[in-house]
Amino acid sequence: MGLPQGHQKTGFTYADYVARPEGERWELIDGEAYAMSPAPTNAHQLIVGELFTTIHDYFRGKSCRPFVAPFDVRLPKMGLADQQIDTVVQPDISLVCDPDKLKDNHGCLGAPDWVIEVLSPSTAIHDQRTKRALYERHGVAEYWLVHPGDRSVSIYRLANGAYGQPAVFGPEDEVSAQAFPELIVPVAEIFRDLPPLEANA
Repeated sequence: MGLPQGHQKTGFTYADYVARPEGERWELIDGEAYAMSPAPTNAHQLIVGELFTTIHDYFRGKSCRPFVAPFDVRLPKMGLADQQIDTVVQPDISLVCDPDKLKDNHGCLGAPDWVIEVLSPSTAIHDQRTKRALYERHGVAEYWLVHPGDRSVSIYRLANGAYGQPAVFGPEDEVSAQAFPELIVPVAEIFRDLPPLEANA
């Protein structure tokens, strides 16, 4: 996903979001609109593709459903009608295990169980600060941040309503989501299609 290219006025709702001009890509966080980059890099797409394929294959035939961006995740405040929701984000990968959150066929209404974001220099602060706090507040049980620069994965897990410090894993490690320990992902495999780090120096 792209870092905000410039803040627009606040006070946006989901009704504004669905009426945005064709070709514009936004995310809304607490009514503030963030313009998204037109297209992610090749490296970003390769990483997302590798992760999504692994996750999708694991959940084939199971009740949880993985989704890849663009996929709207609406995070409502208590008591607000759908059109008044002021937070809509598009995580790189979302896993949703509650079918009631998928009933209206317009993405996910409520917090996914697991969210993955792949960082880039332009998204790092936004994903690590603003969106981490957002996912924590709305009860996303597990939040992965994938760091292409050093081939690492930071994992936040919700405990007593808060994330705390992330667990950080490098290329020699294997990772799995806490709720799905049988889904084992070698970190090196996430970056398998990227050039070696030395080639980027």
